[in-house]
Amino acid sequence: MTTSPRIGIAGITGRLGSLCAEEAGLSLAGGLSRHSDESRNITTNPADLAGNCDVVIDVSHASTVQAHARAFATAGCPWVLGTTGLNPEDQAAVNEAAKHIPVLQAANFSPALTLFLELARQLGAGLPGYDAEIVEVHHRQKVDAPSGTALAIGRAVAEGRNVALENVMRLDQNGARPDGAIGFASLRGGQIVGEHDLMFMAADEQITLSHRALDRRVFARGAVMAARWLAQQPPGLYGMADVLRRTV
Repeated sequence: MTTSPRIGIAGITGRLGSLCAEEAGLSLAGGLSRHSDESRNITTNPADLAGNCDVVIDVSHASTVQAHARAFATAGCPWVLGTTGLNPEDQAAVNEAAKHIPVLQAANFSPALTLFLELARQLGAGLPGYDAEIVEVHHRQKVDAPSGTALAIGRAVAEGRNVALENVMRLDQNGARPDGAIGFASLRGGQIVGEHDLMFMAADEQITLSHRALDRRVFARGAVMAARWLAQQPPGLYGMADVLRRTV
């Protein structure tokens, strides 16, 4: 494997996909989209893309995950998956693919946000009696809420508290707050790239972790860094924390 693997981008015509293509530079092998473009090596067939590159960055859509899992696993192509909003069947397909190829799954490719998650886990464990609330703000076009990153933060807090997020997450903020809940609030407006605040609140003190993405390029840069690392790994399911532990 070369130090600069050939990188394919699934979702190459989207906002993040196009930035990933720019960051990949001369390592870009081609892309996957709903419309083909031979002049740019863009195909509509995931198997064709997998056969033309050493690793795929997938920032497309949850509806494509199961098909991509089958195609990339069959081709033996490492898969960096940044798509969020997966259902249980989608996640099962990702887990199955990871038995055959290296798969890196992340809701957010920002190095700083990756470390944020580590801190969220530690605070969740160290402050079990504090009320935990997550507030996220994104641009007006974002469809899903809470964001995949907000859910990853909530999952980290829940892991620190040794509970399942699904059993304690609170999306409906009406009524008195139940003990042990992890609350979420989502705001949409303008062209905000992404803001996430995690608050732990007690009667006599409060601590807040904040992350502000100022440019989407930070996600593209992280995704390309992850792809170059993943191309040299054995089969398994990885996260951005694995990349940082080995590259920072």
